Amino acid sequence: MTEPTAPERAPQTPRAAGTVERPGVIDVVRLLTELVAFGTLALWGFVAFTFPMNLVAGIGAPLFAILLWALFLSPRAVIAVHPFVAAFIELLIFVSATLAWWSLGQPWIGLAFGVVAVATGLVVGRRRFA
Repeated sequence: MTEPTAPERAPQTPRAAGTVERPGVIDVVRLLTELVAFGTLALWGFVAFTFPMNLVAGIGAPLFAILLWALFLSPRAVIAVHPFVAAFIELLIFVSATLAWWSLGQPWIGLAFGVVAVATGLVVGRRRFA
């Protein structure tokens, strides 16, 4: 009798030079959650403060979040960090957007965004480690 073996993965066909894998649905959802987070931080900055601080916060908050994303989380990140550090930074951006909704008096929107963002992050992180 032979022992059962693990199912083998289908061999991947090599891609042509200069091409990338097509993004899946979860990649699009992740992109949308990141864009909503940046937009939320901009909205929060412009609405939560009075002039002229609203200009500083409305431009500075999303700019800082985009800078963090570009340095540590982007596909071509400038600084390579451990995956758990990258997950923490991503969670920090999503929590800041969630708290921004709460401070604007919209806790249900913040809660819904937080649940979608964390669920998306878990699926993407799990796929990254698979």
